[in-house]
Amino acid sequence: MPIAERDPPKGRRESYVLPKVPVPPLKQTLDMYLTSIKHLVKEEQYQKTKSIVEKFGEPGGTGELLQEKLLEKSINTHNWVYDYWLDDMYLNQRLALPVNSNPAMVFPKQDFRDHKDSLKFAAHLITGVLEYKKHIDTRALPVDFSRGQLAGTPLCMKQYYRLFNTYRLPGLKRDTLVIHETGSTEQEHIIVACKNQFFVMDLVVKEKPLREMDILSQLEKIVKMAENTEERQPPFGLLTSDGRTEWAQARDVLIKDSVNRESLAVIEKCLCVVCLDDPSGMEVGDTSRALLMLHGGGHEKMGANRWYDKPMQFVVGEDGVCGTVCEHSPFEGIVLVACTEYLMKFMTGSPSKIGRATSVSELPAPRRLLWKTTPHIQGLLKASAERLQRLVRDLDMDVHKFEVYGKEFIKKQKMSPDAYIQVSLQLAFYRCNGRLVSTYESASIRRFHEGRVDNIRSATPETLAFVKAMTDEKTSLSDSEKIKRLWDAINAQTNSTIAAITGMGIDNHLLGLREISQEIHMEMPEIFTDETYVASNQFILSTSQVPTTVEMFCCYGPVVPNGYGCCYNPQADHLLFSVTSFHGSTETSSAVFIKALDEGLVEMRDLCKTSNKPQSNAAAASKAVEKSQGAGSKPQSTPQKTGK
Repeated sequence: MPIAERDPPKGRRESYVLPKVPVPPLKQTLDMYLTSIKHLVKEEQYQKTKSIVEKFGEPGGTGELLQEKLLEKSINTHNWVYDYWLDDMYLNQRLALPVNSNPAMVFPKQDFRDHKDSLKFAAHLITGVLEYKKHIDTRALPVDFSRGQLAGTPLCMKQYYRLFNTYRLPGLKRDTLVIHETGSTEQEHIIVACKNQFFVMDLVVKEKPLREMDILSQLEKIVKMAENTEERQPPFGLLTSDGRTEWAQARDVLIKDSVNRESLAVIEKCLCVVCLDDPSGMEVGDTSRALLMLHGGGHEKMGANRWYDKPMQFVVGEDGVCGTVCEHSPFEGIVLVACTEYLMKFMTGSPSKIGRATSVSELPAPRRLLWKTTPHIQGLLKASAERLQRLVRDLDMDVHKFEVYGKEFIKKQKMSPDAYIQVSLQLAFYRCNGRLVSTYESASIRRFHEGRVDNIRSATPETLAFVKAMTDEKTSLSDSEKIKRLWDAINAQTNSTIAAITGMGIDNHLLGLREISQEIHMEMPEIFTDETYVASNQFILSTSQVPTTVEMFCCYGPVVPNGYGCCYNPQADHLLFSVTSFHGSTETSSAVFIKALDEGLVEMRDLCKTSNKPQSNAAAASKAVEKSQGAGSKPQSTPQKTGK
């Protein structure tokens, strides 16, 4: 049965106590908010917003009342922002999970000799998953510690305990994050998807866990069963690719029948989903592999061979296209990286045990999940397929490897690679659009109890001054002035990062003030209905650093119709970017953005070569910035949202 979200898993508890997320001073947040938007809006609009913000922050005014309520909540809860953030970022969002919310991790291309090879890979991968799950259940995972700024601080491990025992249940207005007890016997099975069919593979038979050769044997049986066209079921996985309200409505129809109710219950309690994909028929490159992970290529390819509500979904394609697709609400990208890197190292460092043990005799065949359908349900499936196909056609993806230099060159300039790359993204956007826009960069706040992320607002006034120096004022400024402006931009980005990771970011605080006003039934304060606040939370540029130590990369979609999603992975001698946008927007083009990014990175290198002397003592802080800000969380895609 699900347990309360605050209940820890059974087993050994960590011996440290993390502090609570702080509530920043009200005036500090309001001042930082005004600074963050002043250069992004017209002067007339800014003056109107400034007046609204000052009124909100007056002594004895609305802001102080809400701040007091928030401080009270902080005293009485483990984490005052967690539920606000989870609802606003994920559970209240109504758009489809593929592209709009679920990120993907793309594994190295595998060279399978035949179909049996791909099943051996899947069996070995499942074995690794079970090993990792054992570490989680026994609390044997080593505690993560912060690096860089405030190095050595222990980090909250709670997200790891959400990897395999959670499920995002669709709701008409709000989804629910269902959490099962760690180590529950309800979770002694996985779901295997093959040819749009779903099969239950029990992991424990006659009280004995399956060994790797048993798992392979079961996978072989599943493939044979899936090829039986006479027993083939409709592609019900398509429903999970739809908008959350549409899926919730369809689920309400399904559960009226006991057969469907039972199949849904089995899926919702599974450990993970393993998708055995047919060859895609696409040319296998980085971009095509990323597309197949994000949306499966639509219903005509592997888009129905998925169950998008399950947080951990592993894809093994017969053509070597492999990776994970993740429902994002239980955990951030850094936790996903830790899990998948463990699995990749397990795959290469732990030999397959197939053929080295005796199989459990007479294993019961895996069970095909059955569905009862009606003309109404068939219509729902058709509508879901059409909407997924529109999303597939609209996504503009470009995975690009910048090979001129990597993070080692940036470090030699005594600059933070993350801050440097963030400035380069702003330069690229400015080149394409002649302006800067509200930008999201995820910053981990795991140094606090149940910490998730806050936002680093990367489009700073200092960055605007630098990008203008490299474009509008290119010929009128000396290299020394440009270098100075670059350092100012780097330092501003560094300071914003430090503020965010230490709980002093503005976005979570403003969200908390907004939401607590509704809890006490106050009319929504004008600061939150002001056009500037609404626009400042439309993140046209949504970014995240997701670094890996093994060969793989993360990708995700844009969060607004006219925006870009940019996930980057800095390596020693190259920088990998996964850039997404929508073809339906006349304002965006992933290829154009990548071209501008390339040009800007080369120009920044050439500028750095003229001088590598730090321009301020903030450079030391730049070097020390914690790399855990690459949390991999992104705000959700909706043009109406007013929260982070």
